[in-house]
Amino acid sequence: MRTVVAGGHGQIALRLERLLAARGDTVAGLIRHPGQADDLRAAGAEPITCDLESASATEVAAHLAGADAAVFAAGAGPGSGIGRKDTVDRGAAALFADAAELAGVRRFVIVSSMGADTDPPAGTDPVFAAYLRAKGAADDDVRARAGLDWTVLRPGRLTDGPGTGLVTLAAGTGRGDVTRDDVAAVIVALLDAPGTAGSTLELIGGRTSVVEAVTAAQR
Repeated sequence: MRTVVAGGHGQIALRLERLLAARGDTVAGLIRHPGQADDLRAAGAEPITCDLESASATEVAAHLAGADAAVFAAGAGPGSGIGRKDTVDRGAAALFADAAELAGVRRFVIVSSMGADTDPPAGTDPVFAAYLRAKGAADDDVRARAGLDWTVLRPGRLTDGPGTGLVTLAAGTGRGDVTRDDVAAVIVALLDAPGTAGSTLELIGGRTSVVEAVTAAQR
């Protein structure tokens, strides 16, 4: 299987790339900065320099040619303002989905955020509120596409501890934490589970193995 990951230098993306490469898959990661390339190579991934804030869908589609799956794991990141929440967390996601459709890559997983399905409550930090709205708009865009076998994954609060391999994965889980290791492992399992296409799933730590949780989430 060949998978192309948008936001290839992100914390979840690097973990995902290592897992895919370790099992013998071919994986490529889109990065903005050429200086990040060695980190992707160390993870077993092919680095592709491509700025999703300026590239065209046709240009991105060329990088997706021949892929079996696409994963959008990009984000504007900490310290970015309201404007980049829109251009990256929403706009780049829509562009990557456009490119996947152009390239004929149907399997598409987008990493979103818990809380992206409702308007942020009054008093929410404006930048964080913009982030959640951008994620929600990206999810809506992807879910409206008949040309993609999409899965929307909405993790809870991300932590950097070692993965447990035990999660709760469902349409609604309630609030909770989840390690980035476990998020990456769930993405791998989702790529292998076509029955999760068309599902929006929340993810937190839990008591069920990743494989069992993903199997139970299939339609």
